[in-house]
Amino acid sequence: MLECGDGSIYTGYTTDVSRRVAQHRRGAGARYTRGRGPLRLVYVRWFTSQTAAQRHEYAMKQLPAAEKRRRTIGQRGITFHPTATWAEA
Repeated sequence: MLECGDGSIYTGYTTDVSRRVAQHRRGAGARYTRGRGPLRLVYVRWFTSQTAAQRHEYAMKQLPAAEKRRRTIGQRGITFHPTATWAEA
């Protein structure tokens, strides 16, 4: 999940978190994040299948913003897992 400069939260999934965050930051990511910078990565969760990642992404998108923020607590200092197949960011 990304926290946008306007305080909103963007949720998505990717196979490469670093690449995808860089795309969002240069305006080549999702339309939603364009013009909403600066963007800050606040939550990452790793999955072993695309299906599991997409299901989790959908579930997270259904949550109210306050619950999404609650789930980002403790995610500072996010480290990337090099062997993970899919990630939600």
